[in-house]
Parts: sequence; structure tokens; C-alpha cells
Amino acid sequence: MTRPLLIAGAHIVDPATGHDATGDILIRGREIAALGSFDAPDDAARIEGRGLVAAPGLIDSGVFRSDAAACLAGGITRVLLMPDQKPPLDDPALVERAMRIGKPHVWVHPLGAATQGLAGTELAEIGLMKEAGAAGVATGRRGIPDPATMYRLLQYAAGFDLVTVSHCEDASLLGEASATAGETATRLGLPAAPAIAESIAVARDVRLAEAAGARLHIRVVSTAESVDIVRRAKARGTRITCGTTPAHALLNDGEMTGYRTFARLSPPLRSDEDRRAVLAGLADGTIDTVSSAHDPRTQEEKRLPFAAAAPGMAGVETLLPLTLMSLGESGDAMRAVSLLSTTPARLFGLPGGTLAPGAPADIVLFDPNRAWRIDASAFGHPADNTPFDRLPVTGRVAATIKGGEVVFQR
Repeated sequence: MTRPLLIAGAHIVDPATGHDATGDILIRGREIAALGSFDAPDDAARIEGRGLVAAPGLIDSGVFRSDAAACLAGGITRVLLMPDQKPPLDDPALVERAMRIGKPHVWVHPLGAATQGLAGTELAEIGLMKEAGAAGVATGRRGIPDPATMYRLLQYAAGFDLVTVSHCEDASLLGEASATAGETATRLGLPAAPAIAESIAVARDVRLAEAAGARLHIRVVSTAESVDIVRRAKARGTRITCGTTPAHALLNDGEMTGYRTFARLSPPLRSDEDRRAVLAGLADGTIDTVSSAHDPRTQEEKRLPFAAAAPGMAGVETLLPLTLMSLGESGDAMRAVSLLSTTPARLFGLPGGTLAPGAPADIVLFDPNRAWRIDASAFGHPADNTPFDRLPVTGRVAATIKGGEVVFQR
């Protein structure tokens, strides 16, 4: 029988219950047994939590690759895996196999491919993929060009009460663009698309979801107009949610200067006005989740001319401190944990996201005041491409507990 585990004197933060106070957490087996003030059993193993925040294990709501060691170093105990795999997750057997990737320490919750082969034309077997364990359906790295196909998808997914995760960029406007149209793209001579390529697609998918009565989650919003469209849709009482990434909250398209391919992302970095609108959306609650969009690329994929380089970056190990940075100087731990754990668990019906007694003992312990510098060369996976390399940040994971077991400790 495994000994009970006691986390002593931590600042417990749980947005699901509103708990925000210093206390102890007792873990028995794989569940939270008690928290707050109680008599600890004599045989309990002990972790000193003074000076640390104890929160539900983080849930990364959009990764393209599951790197278990890197996830645990970032306090992440569950990930939503995008369907853009080889082969795409458009079949129940592939969904079932993907669920086994990171166990037992990182649980992978696959998003089934919305269309066969992610080609954007024929719908995949959504009902069968749900039975196999899909947490939702997603269009992948690209949107669905045809409105009629997208409408059928939303209707079909609504019938199974599944969230549809959409990548919103209008393909006809996007073309072969690698950057957002503007001063930087013009100066560098890069193929570019206007920022409205995103907002037009957001507006379309929001209206289609409203008509279908479907649950729609826009994986990344990155423009001021997109944030405003979602804000107004929520005010109408629609079932629309959205996310963003730390890169789109903290960086603008000026990062591409010098043809820095580590800043080649999808969607591309936007103007500083758009970046500030994303920060405002985080502050007022319009944006529901923050994901790493973890999509690390090899040196061979990045050491190319900017337009030919693969979009994507490594992000799981830096998700927490960069989210805290995105929330401003206060670094609101309660809001950060809501964006990174509680809300993804609620939106996608996942276990976790809370420290209530009886919940899975998935816990991240972090020091919100620990200053450090991001060092991409020390990442727990071979691809180290990030535009945040050498950036000073505050907030570092001290330990990750999965199912009552300490699986990472710094």
C-alpha cells in the first residue's frame, strides 16, 4: 500500500472551488483526500510547500506533439493532442492508440480529425472516435474552406455534444503567406496575408456554430477584430470559447526581423495593436484558455529561408511563466490556473482541473516569485526552437505530481 503524501503549508489555488488560502493537502492513493487544516497521518511522506503555490496539474489545451518529460517539467499532467499526426487521427483505432502515448505520467486526450485525412472535405467518423475516447474534434492546422462542410461538421458534432476546435484562417486570403501583411513583411519581402484572413474565418465559424447550436472553440485568436467578434458573440449568450498562446500575447511581427524563423508561427505574429488586444481579451475574460501550441521543429525544418521554414515552436516547458507574464505584473495565479487547468477541464469534460477531495491527485507546485532565464538548450526534448530563448521570466515549477506520484521535482 502506497504511503499517504502530505503537501505542507502551500498556498492552495483552486479556481473550480474558489479555494485561495495557505494550507495542507493530503493525498491517498491517486486522489485528493483532504485540504486545508486537518490532522495529518503519522506515516505520510511529506513535501514542504512553504513559499509555493499548489494548483491542479496543468492541462495544455492544444499540442501537436506530446513530449512527456518536457510536459512534466512544465507542470503539465494532461494534454489535448491535435489530430495533425502521421497518420492523422481520423480513425477510432488511431485515437485509441494516441491515448496511450504518455501514460502513466502524462495523459493524452486526443482531438479527432474533423475530416478524413484532415483534407477538409469528407467528415470523419466522429461518433466512433468519441466512443474511442476523443475529447473533441478539430480541423487541425488549417480551417475547413467550404462553409457547407463546416456547417455539417458543427451539426454532427453537436449531436454528440462534442466541442469543435477550429483553426480560423481564410484559405483564399492566406494563400502561401508566411507573415502578416504590414511594415515588417514588406521590409523583409515576405509573402503576406492581411490580418482579416483570421477575423473573416472567425466571424464565419461563429455564425455557423450559432446556427447549428454547436459548441465551438477557436484554438487561437490573435487579432483585435477576432477578439471583438468573440466578445460580442459571448454577450449574445452563444456557446463560443476561444484560446490563444503566450507568443501571440507577448510578441509582435517585429520578431521576424532578421528573418528569425523561430518566430515563424501559425497563425503568424501580428501587429502590436493586435497583441495588445489579445492581452485585453485575457484580462476581461473573453479568452478562455492559453495553450502552448507545442509544435517543436527540427533544425533542418527551421534553418531555411523564412517562407520555406516550418511554422511552430517548443512551448510546454515555458507555458506557465509566459502565461503569468501575459497577465501583467500581478501575475495572478488564480487566473493563470483557470486558463491553464480548470477551464480546459470543464470545456472538454476532462478529469482534473480541481483540488477538491475525491479529484485526481494531479498537482503542480510552483514558485510564483522565482526568477530565471529561459534556456532552450536545456529543454526536455531534442527540438529547442523558441522565440523566447534567453528571456528572463518569473514563476517556475518546483514539482509535478501525477496520480499521487511525484513525477518531476526540481
